[in-house]
Amino acid sequence: MGVAYSEDLRKCIIKAHEEGQQSVRALAQRFQVGKSFVSQLIQRYQQTGSYAAKPHGKGEKPQIGEEDLNWLKAKVIEKNDSTLEELCRMLESERDIQVSQPTMCRAL
Repeated sequence: MGVAYSEDLRKCIIKAHEEGQQSVRALAQRFQVGKSFVSQLIQRYQQTGSYAAKPHGKGEKPQIGEEDLNWLKAKVIEKNDSTLEELCRMLESERDIQVSQPTMCRAL
């Protein structure tokens, strides 16, 4: 994930847009940012009056909760040669949680 653009840069883009009424493409090239960023920034500023970065959304809630992770840890200790596929099946049959192999890998 990238870092939010500075408030100074946002302010300059809005100021340039209001003063020169330049196109989104011209502003994006001038400030070396993406067209979609400029477009969304202008639209948000017109709707809310704010050019500040939105707060981070913190992502989705994990599919495998803390209690289930403890259960999974015990299963891996008990049977340490289990494949991801086997662990996914055990989690589904014993805990009624269905996850993909990549999700299981991240949990481990």
